[in-house]
Amino acid sequence: MIRKLHHNAYRCRDSEETRAFYEDFLGLPLVTTLELGQTKTGRETHALHTFYRLDDGSHLAFFEVDDMPFEFKEQHDFDLHIALEVGADVLQPMMAKAREKGMECRGPSDHGIIDSIYFRDPNGYVIELCAKRANHDEMMDPAKNGAREKLEHWTAAKAGTPA
Repeated sequence: MIRKLHHNAYRCRDSEETRAFYEDFLGLPLVTTLELGQTKTGRETHALHTFYRLDDGSHLAFFEVDDMPFEFKEQHDFDLHIALEVGADVLQPMMAKAREKGMECRGPSDHGIIDSIYFRDPNGYVIELCAKRANHDEMMDPAKNGAREKLEHWTAAKAGTPA
């Protein structure tokens, strides 16, 4: 039924700042822009919806809506982050590129199945660039990794009942 992700959409403060980060810095091409003057419920609005294409054909999309205030807050990695897959050879050059631009950049972090570096986009969203390790696919196989059992154990421990 569900084939793949088409897009995730987020609010942005400024469409041009957002474009500069996603297109110029990350290299994701801006592929379409929709100017919206009315919502599907008939309410007048003034919004710009932009889409940036990833190599697999999916997109990251953003809404700049100047007539609907939105409270941007700095996100903790656990709250919200956008993880984008890259080759292992990309991590160090992107860290260097970020540092040259004076951007916040953290990592690399060893997650066992991936190595990651982290930035903040102009909206405060945490952007993770991650590179798969050789064991990634095996470690992500629920038939081999016990994902369901680990979840059940977590749920039981949280409830204070034996697993």
